Amino acid sequence: MITLEKTISFCETYPLERLGKREELLFFDIETTGFSGEYSTLYLIGCVYYREGNWNLIQWFADTLDSEGEVLKTFFEFLKKFTKVIHFNGDGFDIPYLLKRCRAHCLAYDFSSVESLDIYKKIRPYRNLLGLSSMKQKAIEEFLQVERKDLYSGGQLIEVYKDYLICRDRYLFDLLILHNEDDLKGMPLILPILSYPDFLEQDFSLDKQEILYQTDLFDRPQPLLKLTCKTGISIPIGFSKSNSMVLLEAEENVLTAVIDLFDGELKYFYPDYKNYYYLIYEDHAIHKSVAEYVDREARIKATAKTCYTRKNGCYLPQFSSLWTPSFQRELKDKISYIPYEAQLFENQENVRLYTRHLLNILCR
Repeated sequence: MITLEKTISFCETYPLERLGKREELLFFDIETTGFSGEYSTLYLIGCVYYREGNWNLIQWFADTLDSEGEVLKTFFEFLKKFTKVIHFNGDGFDIPYLLKRCRAHCLAYDFSSVESLDIYKKIRPYRNLLGLSSMKQKAIEEFLQVERKDLYSGGQLIEVYKDYLICRDRYLFDLLILHNEDDLKGMPLILPILSYPDFLEQDFSLDKQEILYQTDLFDRPQPLLKLTCKTGISIPIGFSKSNSMVLLEAEENVLTAVIDLFDGELKYFYPDYKNYYYLIYEDHAIHKSVAEYVDREARIKATAKTCYTRKNGCYLPQFSSLWTPSFQRELKDKISYIPYEAQLFENQENVRLYTRHLLNILCR
């Protein structure tokens, strides 16, 4: 086994205090000869850590196939100095792979003593909201508008490692070491993506609400509700996401939601329709205790579809059952509405519920 260690420049592009004390954080990345922990081997583990005011890089390289076990032992003993590991898709690949290789060598190591922060898993729920083209590290770098040239992929370096084991060429060794080093040095480039879960998982406070109007295809004014909310976390790059009824835009520490209001008549459907009659000529339902006084020819037993009362107003949409009582256009419509009043969002809990509601819908 070959051990390499040096001090490096590790630009702090994200407030690391949100993750913990610097001395307790360990960034790591592994290089293997395949995806399967049963049928391939580990040949390199690289780590970045903070000590005495400096960021350091340490790498353990299996210069022979027999030294894989030594690499594993050395890494896991080193791991005992830290409380949190940080990685990209390590929960999905690196950690399970290392545990399988430990079992292959009858080593009783695990990650139970450390907390795992997987950047991939942390941002995955927000892929659609942020418009990420994929969940590959390259797509995240493109979203953050950063450039990093990676001359070789991990897959291409498998053959390089095999050739190194045969010829021990220094050039091949440097390729393997530098690829892993570049991956670890590139970690700060994607750390700012963690600002998005930080931003989106905070409670937003309402800064301003206003009613706007836009004209429809028939030149009729249609009301829109604009909610401007703020939080204590800022994001590096703004984003926007919309569906047919809602536009969300985020910039720095501000989240703006523009929502189509419905101005007109909607129906409230009574849930216990068997206790109601539908009035044919008046187009609404009344309870059977009152319907006894209505001409039999003017009423029929209500069904789920006809058991409603109608009401005009200005309504706020909700995409699942957030508040009741709610109104609908028709019984089976997935979108329901509640009467909109400005006082609704004077309550901070309602602001929290509705912004979370909109974010959940647009994350899908």
